[in-house]
Amino acid sequence: MKRIQQQNLTPRQIVQELDKYIIGQKQAKRSVAIALRNRWRRLKSDPEIRDEIIPNNILMIGPTGVGKTEIARRLAKLAGAPFVKVEASKFTEVGYVGRDVESMIRDLTDLALNMVKLEMQERVKEKAAAIVEEKILDILIPPVRKTSSQKGPVSVSLSSDNDFNPENASDRELNERTRERFRDKLKNGELEERKIEIEVDSRKTPMMQVFGPQGMEEMGVNLQDMLGNLTRGGRKSKRTLPVSEARKVMIETEAEKLIDHDAAAQEALERVQNQGIVFIDEIDKVASDSGSSRGGADVSRQGVQRDLLPIVEGSTVNTKHGIVKTDHILFIGSGAFHVSKPSDLIPELQGRFPIRVELDSLTEHDFYEILTKPRNALTKQYQAMLASEGVNVHFKEEALLEIAKIAAEVNQQVENIGARRLHTILSSLLEELLFAVPDDIGSGEVTVDKEYVHKQLDGLVKDKDLSHYIL
Repeated sequence: MKRIQQQNLTPRQIVQELDKYIIGQKQAKRSVAIALRNRWRRLKSDPEIRDEIIPNNILMIGPTGVGKTEIARRLAKLAGAPFVKVEASKFTEVGYVGRDVESMIRDLTDLALNMVKLEMQERVKEKAAAIVEEKILDILIPPVRKTSSQKGPVSVSLSSDNDFNPENASDRELNERTRERFRDKLKNGELEERKIEIEVDSRKTPMMQVFGPQGMEEMGVNLQDMLGNLTRGGRKSKRTLPVSEARKVMIETEAEKLIDHDAAAQEALERVQNQGIVFIDEIDKVASDSGSSRGGADVSRQGVQRDLLPIVEGSTVNTKHGIVKTDHILFIGSGAFHVSKPSDLIPELQGRFPIRVELDSLTEHDFYEILTKPRNALTKQYQAMLASEGVNVHFKEEALLEIAKIAAEVNQQVENIGARRLHTILSSLLEELLFAVPDDIGSGEVTVDKEYVHKQLDGLVKDKDLSHYIL
């Protein structure tokens, strides 16, 4: 239900959600917000024209570290949609060793199936928990078992008295009373630390991936399934775990049994076809530089583009879960395009990315906001980690302004890697503190001010050789 509600967000609401994690890049946020809302609009449109409405794929252009990937990832989370990120430079042309472009759709389908199964398991969790409670009770206090001369269960002695008689009503009542008493203890959490022996599935599906000409990778997937089926249901092992841990393992196993796997696969296929998002990073790496004379490399890159074209344009891909039509999958291309230009892509592929968005390089002010505003800001992450050791870190505003200034300067002088620069700077800034906790600093308050920033970073920033290697 939560996923459906999230898909009903308006474009303005989507941008507001993205603003919680991504600084700036208003035009890019607007474009992806419209693209996401259009998918909901398409599903609500007249069935007669629904299949004719194709998504407007987006091409994001901008330097590394400015938020291209994060925008796409957060968009997928908002939609509750299957999302996969691939790097165009990792694909090879059909007929060469490596991953063929169709593998991105297979990966997306696998991910969608896992999403659907988890949702289905959540829906049957209560029923699975009731079954598991009974099974744990059976382990703690075995029920009366059947005999050949009696219909119904046959008893298991609950005491050292060997005169326990399964046909004796009082003995059967004793068994039931004891089970009910233990059932209450289970519900009240009194037996959480008690250890029990359970059976777990020790089957491990061999991880196999075959690279080669088109179709061979799918053959590898099928071989993996065949080998998995050969061992399915047979290999069990016993483990002794506390009731609290055993319950989690058993609920997961029972929930897996309760779901309809065929229905899960069908829903996963529909979700991929109607809501799937593929983020193709480094798409500029397969563009042929118009000024390049490297014929062989250019031919290879054009081959990958030609293979990408039918997938992005709309075709059918065979997966181990069924056939996927890619007509309505949203494709988001991304690249810095430092050397090549979007116009260096083959014309047909250019036409499949009608929405072009240029992302801005980050300014000093952007860096300051990245350190303070997002819910997952790096400063908040370090504060949370050190708080787990009893150390409360406070960043003064003057310190944050100085960190932002240093990040902007180093990006300008060394290499522009966008917001990723803050990771290396904060890591160097707090290295001494992170090492000292908890041995030298057990708990207490630590204030990071401008003076502390200069003390830790001045030497690195001023030494250009060091800044190249460290920052």
